[in-house]
Amino acid sequence: MTKNYSPNFNPIKRKKNRIKYLIFHYTGMKTDKAAINKLTSKNSNVSCHYFITISGKIIQMVPDLYIAWHAGKSRWKRDVSLNENSIGIEISNPGHANGYRSFSKSQIKSLVVLAKILLKKYKIRGKNILGHSDIAPLRKKDPGEKFPWKYLFKKKIGIWHNLNDLTCKKLRRVKINNKNYLTQLKKFGYTGKYTNSTKLKKIIKSFQRRFRPELINGVLDKECFMILKSLNSLK
Repeated sequence: MTKNYSPNFNPIKRKKNRIKYLIFHYTGMKTDKAAINKLTSKNSNVSCHYFITISGKIIQMVPDLYIAWHAGKSRWKRDVSLNENSIGIEISNPGHANGYRSFSKSQIKSLVVLAKILLKKYKIRGKNILGHSDIAPLRKKDPGEKFPWKYLFKKKIGIWHNLNDLTCKKLRRVKINNKNYLTQLKKFGYTGKYTNSTKLKKIIKSFQRRFRPELINGVLDKECFMILKSLNSLK
């Protein structure tokens, strides 16, 4: 790991026990260089704690105990402005606007090593490992549907539902008439006043990108509903 510090952070140190979330992002920039330039520019007002290059190199940009500016306007359950109590990891990827592609094996290998160190050091729970689109679903898509959430779960990073592939396929596109879906979404963590169908569709797409990447249509079918129930039953 190397260091390339960003000027974009809060100067007051936080206590170690304030850190409770780990947030994954993609950079949305075409190259490593462009991403690094943005994350270290004082004019960009964005940063992260760690940046992972295409080749898997890890660069620390803000020390853990300082608040980096990676989450922006965000919310999860009862917490708002998640910069204050999270560590942000940016992974180099052009993103949906620039030819979104799969993350490299080297990147994921480095991410697994780094994440495990941070989870142990700060005692971060699996339920508190999130994507940028989880905490800001109305404006963000990253790390996106190509991010290997299920693989990370197998490496004991994050959470996954307990439905098997066959069950999921049988439930896919099956319509439901269940008013509890919004309650389930809020119970999982997508809190806030989502009062219109456009906003709700974005939230459902965010959920699908993470837990049902095979079909991202913004429609809550029986598969999505049962996945939500499964996740909410986890301790």
